[in-house]
Amino acid sequence: MGLIAVERGLTHNNIKRRTDVVVYTRALSPWLIAECKAPEVRITQHTFNQVARYNMALQVPLLLVTNGIYHFCCQIDYQLHTYKYLPDIPAYQN
Repeated sequence: MGLIAVERGLTHNNIKRRTDVVVYTRALSPWLIAECKAPEVRITQHTFNQVARYNMALQVPLLLVTNGIYHFCCQIDYQLHTYKYLPDIPAYQN
């Protein structure tokens, strides 16, 4: 398996879903989920809810939502149950 999975299925609570992009660490732990929309599609709360549902199964530290024009990346702190939006998409480090 490569470190980037595109349009891969996952199941959570017996519901089948399909992520657009999942980036993995070299240890093959999920690191980032990206939800990609077409440029003419507005990024809304529904888009964030969609990627958050995928994350219930994968528990990644980074979520990315993009339509190719606008990009929003947030980092999740599972201990504090918080998230923060980042000014840039972090560089991959392993």
